Amino acid sequence: MNLKKLKIINLAHQQFEDLELWYPVLRLREEGITVHIAGEKKGLKYFGKHGVPVETDVSFTDLDPGAYQGVLIPGGWAPDKLRRYPEILEFIRKMNDQGKPIGEICHAGWVLISADILRNRRVTSTPAIRDDMENAGAQWLDEAVINDQNLVSSRRPIDLPIYMKTYIDLLNRQYDQ
Repeated sequence: MNLKKLKIINLAHQQFEDLELWYPVLRLREEGITVHIAGEKKGLKYFGKHGVPVETDVSFTDLDPGAYQGVLIPGGWAPDKLRRYPEILEFIRKMNDQGKPIGEICHAGWVLISADILRNRRVTSTPAIRDDMENAGAQWLDEAVINDQNLVSSRRPIDLPIYMKTYIDLLNRQYDQ
């Protein structure tokens, strides 16, 4: 599958970390990949911690793992809200079960913890949630990016270039055939 035929979903809620949502969206779009933003409702506007807005293309209840080849979860305070939606947790579990690339940065690990997919996985995150990640059964490492099977995790905005290079490399390995 040519990367230009891929569709990736990016999860959004209030107080996302602006760079951690927009940098990945723009990098994937530069590769010709379609990126949709999911929120509570289609057409809803969310604002990042620094005031940058994003409008949703699809609602959480309409997420179909079969329609997307990967998912991205930005950090900030949004992950604490995102993990409260059963449909998000089920979507993440299904994406993981299908081996589809899951990207998470900073506090986004909270969503994966609540989805219960971190047992025996190698990950990184903001050091602030290290204990949470380890208590969920993950091996936490203080590295800019970790790729463990279909999971790509990163620490903070300064790591975005290597995070997205690693995520795009994973997409290439899985889908560029």
